[in-house]
Amino acid sequence: MQDQIESFETAEALNAGSVLLEDQPVEKTLSIMDLLFSGGLGANIIMIVLLLLLFGALYVYFERLFAIQAASKIDTNFMNQIRDNIVEGRINAAKILCQQIDSPVARMTEKGISRIGKPLEDINTAIENAGKLEIYKLEKNISMLATISGAGPMIGFLGTVIGMILAFHEMASAGGQVEVGALSEGIYIAMTTTVVGLVVGVIAYMGYNHLVVKTNKVVNQMESSAVEFLDLLNEPT
Repeated sequence: MQDQIESFETAEALNAGSVLLEDQPVEKTLSIMDLLFSGGLGANIIMIVLLLLLFGALYVYFERLFAIQAASKIDTNFMNQIRDNIVEGRINAAKILCQQIDSPVARMTEKGISRIGKPLEDINTAIENAGKLEIYKLEKNISMLATISGAGPMIGFLGTVIGMILAFHEMASAGGQVEVGALSEGIYIAMTTTVVGLVVGVIAYMGYNHLVVKTNKVVNQMESSAVEFLDLLNEPT
């Protein structure tokens, strides 16, 4: 009899525990993919466009960053070696030294060396033309980041407008009885596309400004080397 009472109490305790577990709210988790692609067809298209812009911006940024860093590396003793070769009349050795170094400064210097013997103005013009070409190479595709930094938020705001249109359409269709669930999809599209668009714009904008600063440093280095080379040619023999 005592065993039956204990088993009955145990069963009641288990039932009570199960009831308590059923009453407790179940925590729902939302993955990033669900967060980005749960707003319907229109939102998904806008999200895909924004993600493509993001990947494009990251690719351009890192590709240009590595290229600019490689262009800025040059031996600090390079111009001294050029000076020694030119002073001692070893013009071909100076050209070979420039050809062995893959940098804008070396290519500009080589262009100036190839004009030695001509008027100084012609040498200066040749160096300037070579410098313009090198700057063009350095700035290649950087303008794409500026475009993405403006286009990203605009596309995100386009999703916001579409989402609000859907929300107001649901309100108009429901008449006086509007449920929150009916408005959730439109509001969801409006919020997520705005956030992603702003994130893309901020990343592209910061990457663009960082590359501009890095490029300007290389340009200043090129100008300094060009002036040093021209001063070398002006030195009395």
